[in-house]
Amino acid sequence: MTTTISEKDGVLTVINVFTVEPEQQKQLVDHLVSNLDTAKKQSGFISANIHKSLDGTRVINYAQWTSKESLDLALQNQEFMAPVKKAVEFPHEFHQYEVVFTIQGEKVTS
Repeated sequence: MTTTISEKDGVLTVINVFTVEPEQQKQLVDHLVSNLDTAKKQSGFISANIHKSLDGTRVINYAQWTSKESLDLALQNQEFMAPVKKAVEFPHEFHQYEVVFTIQGEKVTS
């Protein structure tokens, strides 16, 4: 599966918003990206997308899982949680979401 944002997919979306000092942003992005191989091994993991704010004060991890149960199992896995513990040392918000609506722009031709 690939990252698809659609209310029809029934996937669990996890959004982590980290607050960082601008000089810490790259360090956190690099840490999150370098540990995605462990996440990819977890049953039910679909995708992760790392975003950084242009002002340098936020890093967002947008991840998708097949279900809440699959995420809960991953959260009990020590190999998965080891790098997570380092990331959550930064101030952050962690929430789970269900996509309820999406809309696409119209293709504009010139």
